[in-house]
Amino acid sequence: MPAIIETHQLRKHYGKVAALRNVSLTMEPGVVGLLGPNGAGKSTLLSVLLGQVPSTGGSAKVLGFDVAREQFRIRRRIGFMPENDCLIAGFTGIGYVHYCGRLAGMSHAAAMQRGHEVLDYVGLGEARYRPGEEYSAGMKQRLKLAQALVHDPDLLFLDEPTNGMDPQGRVLMLDLIRDLGRCGISVLLSSHLLPDVERVCQRVVIMANGDVLAQGDIANMRTPHPTRYAVTVLPGADRAFEQALRERSVRVEAAKPSGTFAIELPGVNTQHLVYEAAREAAATVSGLAPERSSLEAMFMAAIRRQDAA
Repeated sequence: MPAIIETHQLRKHYGKVAALRNVSLTMEPGVVGLLGPNGAGKSTLLSVLLGQVPSTGGSAKVLGFDVAREQFRIRRRIGFMPENDCLIAGFTGIGYVHYCGRLAGMSHAAAMQRGHEVLDYVGLGEARYRPGEEYSAGMKQRLKLAQALVHDPDLLFLDEPTNGMDPQGRVLMLDLIRDLGRCGISVLLSSHLLPDVERVCQRVVIMANGDVLAQGDIANMRTPHPTRYAVTVLPGADRAFEQALRERSVRVEAAKPSGTFAIELPGVNTQHLVYEAAREAAATVSGLAPERSSLEAMFMAAIRRQDAA
């Protein structure tokens, strides 16, 4: 599929401070996480891609348009949810979203109709006529998402969309983002929260100190552990199977009623012990899969590689 974001050796300096260092990345359609600690350069990258600040060097394209020469064509097709508050005092929820629709070039009637639709979508239908300054922190975040959606963009830039939200609000926001991806809207989700990215994103770009440390499909990037496995057996011989594993120095870390065991083998390439235990216990192994590294482990490994370079 054609890339919707492409950068090559993209740089941004603020005086002597390098906010972006030769950033080269390719983003395909879908929900992509832009992951990194505070100060990694994530917000600067979004600002450059939006044409809000000029780059110092390199090149970038968004939706096939050159960032340096076609900023307004890009902005017509992008929805942006900034990290900081962007609400206007005195506006009701519907008034604010309608106003943003008008700024995007929509007619009065279209912006009003679409404004009501997106407020219902983000769960603010009953609060649409309340002043935005009376909204809770979570409601303000959802109002910012509504204004980013009002003009029906092809691509969303979401900068720390779960900031200040309680656990229930975070789940609601992440469910909305995942649903948008299913509806065919591509999303670049910038966050320092690994669980948020892991919950909704298929691919990830990992940044630190203005550099891209790793990028790709999360499932493919998660490396298998050499000795930790999940093994599933058909019901009936669970206890005997567990005992047979322990007799072979296989550590059983967890056993679920479904017949799934989390195990650690005594060494590399000793999977045959699982089948020997199953044969002894008259159990049928229906699944054996290595445990894969978490997104946190991937992130820390990338940081270590950078520090060692």
